[in-house]
Amino acid sequence: MNEKSHLNHLFLLIVATICLSTSGPLGKFIDLPTPIIIWWRSILAAVLLFVFCIYKGIDLKVKNKKDRLTFFIAALLMGGHWITYFYALKLSNVAIGMISLFTFPIIIALLEPFFSKTKLDPIHIVLGIMVLLGIYILAPEFSLESSQLQGVLFGVLSAICYALRILILKGHINKYNGTMLMFYQVLILTVVLAPVLYVMDSSNITTQYPYVLLLAIVTTAIGHTMFVNSLKYFKASTASIIGSTQPIFGIIIAFVFLNELPSSNTFIGGGLVLATVIIESVRSKK
Repeated sequence: MNEKSHLNHLFLLIVATICLSTSGPLGKFIDLPTPIIIWWRSILAAVLLFVFCIYKGIDLKVKNKKDRLTFFIAALLMGGHWITYFYALKLSNVAIGMISLFTFPIIIALLEPFFSKTKLDPIHIVLGIMVLLGIYILAPEFSLESSQLQGVLFGVLSAICYALRILILKGHINKYNGTMLMFYQVLILTVVLAPVLYVMDSSNITTQYPYVLLLAIVTTAIGHTMFVNSLKYFKASTASIIGSTQPIFGIIIAFVFLNELPSSNTFIGGGLVLATVIIESVRSKK
C-alpha cells in the first residue's frame, strides 16, 4: 500500500470514527423515549443495509440453526447496549455516557477467558483497576439518586452488553459478511422492539425525523460499515486506537451543538479510561 493510498484509508477510518461519534450527541438530543429511538434506528438501518447487501450481492443465507440462535442473542445484546447507552446519555451528558461505554475493551479482555482458551493476562487486572478508578472519578457523588452516577452505571452496563455481543459473534466473523451480521441484528431488533410503539408515546416523531434519519444513516449504516471495511487495511489494534477517539469527537460535537462543557473530573476520569483503551490496543498489536 503506497503512502497516498494509506493516507486515503486513514482519512476514511477517521471519517468512520467521526460518524460513529455522532451517536452520543444525537442520543442526547433526540426528544423521544429511548426504546422508540432504537426501534426507528433499527428499522431504518435494516432497510439501508438490506438494499446495500442486495446491491453488493452479499449472501444473506444463515448456514445453520445454531447460528440463528447466536444472531438472536447478539441482537438482544445490541438492543441492550443501545438502550442503556442512550439512557446513560440522557441521565448524565455526552462526555460521561460515551466515556463509560468505552470501558468495553477492558471488559472484553477480562471476559475473554470465559469464551475461549485464552488465559487471563495479569496486566488486564491492572488495566481493570485503572478503569474502575476512572469511573470513580467520573462520578464523584456516589449516591444512586445522582443522575451522573446513574449515567455512569448505565454506560458501564451498555459496555458489558457490547462486550458480550462481540465475544459471542467473534467466531462468526470469518463465516459471514460483517454487513450481513449487522443487517440480521437490526432486523431482529426491529421485530423485538415493535410492541414499544403501542405502549410509549411516539407522537413527537414528526419533529424528530431528521435527527433519527441522521442516527440511522450516518451513525449506524455509514459509520459501522466504513469502520468494518477499514479492518481490511489496518490491524484491529490500529483501528481500535483511532476508534477510541470517539468520545473526544463526541465531546467536541456536543460542545458545538449542545453547549455541553465537561467538568475537570470528566477530563481526568475520562483520560484514565481512554488511556487503558490505548494501552490495551497497543499491547494487542500482533
